[in-house]
Amino acid sequence: MRLLIRGALVVDPSQGIEEVLDLFIENGVIADLGKGLPKSLSTETIDADGLVLTPGFIDLHSHLREPGQEWKEDIESGSQGAVAGGITSVCCMANTDPVNDNPAITRYIIDRAKEVGLCDVFPVGAMTKGLKGEELAEIGLMVKAGIVAISDDGETPKDSKVLRSAMDYARSLGIPVFTHSEDKSLSEGGHMNEGYLSSLLGIPGIPKEAEEIGTLRDLVIAKLTGAHIHVCHVSTEGALKAIEAAKKEGVRVSCEITPHHFTLTERAVEGFNTNAKMCPPLRDENDVKACREALKRGVAEVIATDHAPHSEDEKAVEFCQAPFGIIGFQTLLPLSLELVRKGYLTLSQMVEKLTLNPAKIIRKRDIGTLRRGARANLTLFDPNEEFTLTREEIRSKSFNTPFLGWRLKGKVKFTVYDGRIVYKS
Repeated sequence: MRLLIRGALVVDPSQGIEEVLDLFIENGVIADLGKGLPKSLSTETIDADGLVLTPGFIDLHSHLREPGQEWKEDIESGSQGAVAGGITSVCCMANTDPVNDNPAITRYIIDRAKEVGLCDVFPVGAMTKGLKGEELAEIGLMVKAGIVAISDDGETPKDSKVLRSAMDYARSLGIPVFTHSEDKSLSEGGHMNEGYLSSLLGIPGIPKEAEEIGTLRDLVIAKLTGAHIHVCHVSTEGALKAIEAAKKEGVRVSCEITPHHFTLTERAVEGFNTNAKMCPPLRDENDVKACREALKRGVAEVIATDHAPHSEDEKAVEFCQAPFGIIGFQTLLPLSLELVRKGYLTLSQMVEKLTLNPAKIIRKRDIGTLRRGARANLTLFDPNEEFTLTREEIRSKSFNTPFLGWRLKGKVKFTVYDGRIVYKS
């Protein structure tokens, strides 16, 4: 396909571009970017007046559930949801069944994603076998098979010596460690943010200090080993302050914040709404403000979804029996655009946190950019189009989101992957 996109507002932080331009794609790569490119170049043309064109979004944190939990999601349905959200690259966590702790599972995920062919799926391998925090997984072999990072996700090793060994190994292999930073001895048995509201509802709480102590521990070990750690789904002011201080000390640390943590407070749980139950939990207004400010000041480099699908049956139980997690692919863009509208980010800064910065963290130079010769992965969206998030709109197998029924602003119109239009609304 030879595709010409004409008259879009091109936003590409990798080149410092934010202007109306044309973009020409040939043989799956970006062939030209400029003004007044002739229509004769292309076999297909998109007139994109009023639309914004960016590199394809890169989601560093998701759960695609395959292999083993395909009733919640699989690589095909997850890819469909991703491209509907403008996401052309997805990093999927290792908590599959069986766990992605060996190269055979890594290769299965990569091969299955290639069969589907809608977006990149980059596996994140387990740190330890079975996510048990005891014995290191086959990290070196998984790197050769294609993992981009290691993480035990919600089961970050309690044993600091094991974590040190994993970080040492990751550093030597040139990959980051994705940490779910949490002191489980403090958070165990909790189901929402600890505070007045949890007491009022009679729900056992998870104190902020669980996240903050876990973050401090992980930062200290990162400093000891020299490894690059990426702290996932940061939700508290205290954890963000610790990360900022560590950066000033030269620790190799990056972090992400999810749209639900910079949009919602713990009050979304009122009425025992299990679709507002996630880990880390929704916090209070001060923490939401701290998350927005951290994105604004660059303390947090990345916006990621932590897309975590669960079936309706799993969520339709008493609050304390329900699993943690919500879906997030198709709300990524509109919720992130709210940060632009409220003045926390410029449009270019928002795009940087969804494209260039994630690409740098997983060391992928051919994505996250619209440079000539780069892979033609891109997102074209209308920042002003409004839509209601309905069940019919959702491409995932699951519907566990607190944003169901919300009127959202900012709609993906086209997603292009390796030069092919894989989503059009």
